[in-house]
Amino acid sequence: MKIIISGKKIRLTDAITEYINKKFGRLEKLLDPEAELRVTVSANKKTRQKVEVTLDNINGQIVRAEEVQDDLYSAIDLVCDKLNRQIVKYKNKFKTRKSGNDTIRFDKFEELLDEEIEIVPEEDGLAFERKKRFDLKPMSPEEAVLQMNLLGHDFFLFKDQDTFEVSLVYRRGDGGYGLIEQA
Repeated sequence: MKIIISGKKIRLTDAITEYINKKFGRLEKLLDPEAELRVTVSANKKTRQKVEVTLDNINGQIVRAEEVQDDLYSAIDLVCDKLNRQIVKYKNKFKTRKSGNDTIRFDKFEELLDEEIEIVPEEDGLAFERKKRFDLKPMSPEEAVLQMNLLGHDFFLFKDQDTFEVSLVYRRGDGGYGLIEQA
């Protein structure tokens, strides 16, 4: 497993880097050797410490977790525990999923490409701060909900594996899920 550590508005000391490697190194037994774990540590003006973790290549899926605490080491501990629970849940619940007689194989989901763009106010006041591009992989709505939950998002855009049309799943306010299909 490869661990990539970066800092935003904070200087990463050897002690912090060593602690992160030690904590997340314990997850190695649950992951593929090709797995890539990106840890981003940031601090804001109110002395709140934020730790964001993105794990690529857990059977081709992306898993995300983040935690904000006053103490950096407790944020690292909590986000590591959260990520561990997500990995165990995923591996136990979704290792193999069956649809009729066919086993659904989770294909490698392309890494989201973040491109920072310049903020240019338009006439109506609308300005885009970030632009994301990614390939839409064919999958079932159930797999899209799984991917949405692994990423920790409230919606997920995907290509329906049956119709090859663009669809969107989203988390409803009542705790359920919704599906928007292209007409």
